[in-house]
Amino acid sequence: MREYLLTLCVTAAVTYLLTGPVRKFAIVAGAMPEVRARDVHREPTPRLGGIAMFFGLCAGLLVADHLTNLNEVFTKSNEPRALLSGAALIWLIGVLDDKFEIDALIKLGGQMIAAGVMVMQGLTILWLPIPGVGNVALTPWQGTLLTVALVVITINAVNFVDGLDGLASGMVCIAAAAFFLYAYRIWYSYGIEAAAPATLFAAILMGMCLGFLPHNMHPARIFMGDSGSMLLGLVLAAGAISITGQVDPDALALFTGSEKAAVHQTVPVYIPLLLPLTIIALPAADLVLAIVRRTWNGQSPFAADRGHLHHRLLQIGHSHSRAVLIMYFWSALIGFGALAYSVNSASMWIVLGVVFLSAIGLGLLLLPRFTPRAPRWAERFVPPRYRRRRAAREAVEPCRTAAPTEDEQRAPVTVGAHGVNGASAVGPRSRLLDRRNAGTSR
Repeated sequence: MREYLLTLCVTAAVTYLLTGPVRKFAIVAGAMPEVRARDVHREPTPRLGGIAMFFGLCAGLLVADHLTNLNEVFTKSNEPRALLSGAALIWLIGVLDDKFEIDALIKLGGQMIAAGVMVMQGLTILWLPIPGVGNVALTPWQGTLLTVALVVITINAVNFVDGLDGLASGMVCIAAAAFFLYAYRIWYSYGIEAAAPATLFAAILMGMCLGFLPHNMHPARIFMGDSGSMLLGLVLAAGAISITGQVDPDALALFTGSEKAAVHQTVPVYIPLLLPLTIIALPAADLVLAIVRRTWNGQSPFAADRGHLHHRLLQIGHSHSRAVLIMYFWSALIGFGALAYSVNSASMWIVLGVVFLSAIGLGLLLLPRFTPRAPRWAERFVPPRYRRRRAAREAVEPCRTAAPTEDEQRAPVTVGAHGVNGASAVGPRSRLLDRRNAGTSR
């Protein structure tokens, strides 16, 4: 565990330290596209954040290769090299798209090629554990097609959900944390060395997300772009492929009594990871809904719009930060709920806990529809939106009707939280002081 944590910290540190220089490079290189109609941000923001993530991935693999225990992952398996090869290819395609906006079909072809590169180096699905049947071996063609499909679905699911500041990196980090705990349990508790590469991939993925999040939280200073979102999706898919298609449930039969029982024990996480429905349930659902919505409207499935789940949360009335936190909550509920169910599927408390937390999540979704009002004695302690309308209106009316005094007219415009410094100017323009009367020549 110490070596995994060291790898995670090194990956996070390298990603965090490189994101600042990468932001300056993106500005110089002109990787700052104009704000589009479907975008949420209001000012052009540099992309290419995936450059820092990729070098964080390389640093994590390099450190793990020189550690005592994790070095066995590189000597006994070719999966880390397969991951690095596919990640380098998909990262290069993402960088070109962030700068030149390449066609969607070209990106799709690049994703398939990157998945094929990993398959050629041994990172592929060899068999599937099916409940009630047992372990089903796949032919090389079946394993290749299933691997490529899983990689493409995961990459595009993460890419589709990257629409708000800190959303994609936070959701993938939560998914990677749940996946890491499950893979580490398979590797450590059952002593199955084939689960070690997936555990390493999850630790590195968490480091990439944690290192990039401080720069990407709202208001974001840099976006990861397709170079980052496609890279995160590829690493997440590689871990799912490694532990699902490489770990033989026969090894678990030594502890459970039979192969069918072993498959039944692991299916709560195995099958959702394959589809994938648990770890990236929200991005996958968003992907399916986007394809159906665009096809129904006579548009291309790759046409961009403002109908994603995070856009709907903003339309309901949630703020930017609250919408991101709600998506975090549902990702953690689904991922860690499946993890708890895989540990003890017979516990009724786990099911009741998931149901209770789901009810809380539904309440959070409907919060803008039912805004509570604080009692009068507590109004001074709560934000203005929770105060009674009469009190709030009485507090606002004097500000609108009172004429500014001579001292107020001569007061210079301040810069900061209450001034007009970029994103901090949240009030309407009619309430700002006239520049001709502000006592300044600017």
